[in-house]
Amino acid sequence: MKTWKLVSGILSIVLFVLVSFQSCAAGISNTLEENGEMGGTAGLIVALMLLAGGIVSICTRKGGKSGNIALIVLFGLGALIGFTLAGSYADLSIWSSWCLICAVLALVALIKGRKKEE
Repeated sequence: MKTWKLVSGILSIVLFVLVSFQSCAAGISNTLEENGEMGGTAGLIVALMLLAGGIVSICTRKGGKSGNIALIVLFGLGALIGFTLAGSYADLSIWSSWCLICAVLALVALIKGRKKEE
């Protein structure tokens, strides 16, 4: 799981840059069109969750129950917000899927860590 946490942390930080730029563009587009969608704002929140989750993932890759719980919360919130508020911003569903995958794998790491302790 150490390798997964390092790789997912680095990918999440790189995706933060991409998602934040796309979300700014989507937010400007939503404002100019006055369509009432929240895809740009939701994308920025997902981007921040990706950044925070990536940093936590890299910092806690050597183990620890609390690190996995923090990853589940951060990536889970990012997935929930992204799927809920995506609207017509289809790329946000992809980034939210990445958050969901990371949250599920953090849950797997948490369960595997408990079984090792027993």
